[in-house]
Amino acid sequence: MLIHGARAALPPLSTGETPMGDWLRGLLARAHVNTVVVALAAKLARIICAVLRSGRKFELTTATVS
Repeated sequence: MLIHGARAALPPLSTGETPMGDWLRGLLARAHVNTVVVALAAKLARIICAVLRSGRKFELTTATVS
């Protein structure tokens, strides 16, 4: 499900002027789109785990991309 969600979210996220958009555009320049989709899905999984572990609400403005 994360892969399908990442595939659907990739186009709008990669065109945004956000740290996530910059990260995705850099990956798309270097790697095949399917590799980028899996990388995005893995990042989303890590974000989900962090939010569930902390119990805090997700704030996009405080999210960092690395």
